[in-house]
Amino acid sequence: LVSIVLIALAALLVYKINFEIRKPIKFNKEKKVKYAKVIKNLKIIRDAEVAHKKVVGTYTADGEALISFIDTAKFALTQTRNVPKTINLGGGITKEIEERVVDTIGYEDVKTSFAGLDYKNMLSIPGTDQKFKIEIGEIEKIAGLKAPVFEVKVDKALILKGMDYNLVKQEKEAIGGEEVRGEFIRVGSLAEVSEDGNWPPFYDKGDKKDSEE
Repeated sequence: LVSIVLIALAALLVYKINFEIRKPIKFNKEKKVKYAKVIKNLKIIRDAEVAHKKVVGTYTADGEALISFIDTAKFALTQTRNVPKTINLGGGITKEIEERVVDTIGYEDVKTSFAGLDYKNMLSIPGTDQKFKIEIGEIEKIAGLKAPVFEVKVDKALILKGMDYNLVKQEKEAIGGEEVRGEFIRVGSLAEVSEDGNWPPFYDKGDKKDSEE
């Protein structure tokens, strides 16, 4: 009887050790799946903001208006050429120069750039019933010159809700490398002129493959 009890305790101990070893491995695997879905939507929002700035000149905090913009707006297709020009330097002296002229040669639907992407649902935070909040602002890049900026972020704890508390806490303290930096998954910044995300290149591998195809 004693032998049976000892064997059972040993088996339980081995199980618990294996469980504790496998727990962070399972956590990281599930975390990456959840993050990838969130980052996919953040990339679409980022591309939409970049397109909006290119056409309108500013970013927008109105997500629904951003979706309508994709459906209706057009990119101007331009062509640059050099045109000879004579300038008068005074005293009967002239100088021949070339002036760059940009011509609009046509238009292309913004929606074409989002073909195959679910931009209609880009504001939804995957795995939750919440939506992304877009923030915009301006920062002074150099003295007297302000640049528009935008930021979209979501707390990691919301994405990882229901998972191991201690592992989620560790995740929010990640400093980079192969991990998403900080407490949030974020694209853009209100503190600097940037349209980048804070995730590692691992999450962009699929984009490169798609572009090659």
